[in-house]
Amino acid sequence: MTSNRPYLIRALYEWILDNGMTPHILVNAGMRGVDVPSQHVHEGRIVLNISPSAVQGLVLGNDAIDFSARFSGVAQQVHVPISAVLAIYSRENGQGTAFPDEEDQDEPPPQPPRPDAGKRPTLKVVK
Repeated sequence: MTSNRPYLIRALYEWILDNGMTPHILVNAGMRGVDVPSQHVHEGRIVLNISPSAVQGLVLGNDAIDFSARFSGVAQQVHVPISAVLAIYSRENGQGTAFPDEEDQDEPPPQPPRPDAGKRPTLKVVK
């Protein structure tokens, strides 16, 4: 199945706006493909205000979030892969949700060996 993260982000974005709050996203700025203003990155992360009054051309896609915003008065295009979004929440009360960091989740985790691995099945004759 595809990731549920983009769907949850869109739903929470709408919910936050419907309640008159300001949606923010927390982004892992060190992930491949993230294009954000580096001077605003702190400890490898950046918080972005994605409210309609703060951004232009917001696209909450299945693969990435794209928009244009002003940082220190300079317009900049922002690109955030969905896997880099660590949380979406309301600035006013902090309500929202956090996501696990997917930086190292390109490969599925190894499965532990089954206890019966390598044994041949046995059959029993029942009369």
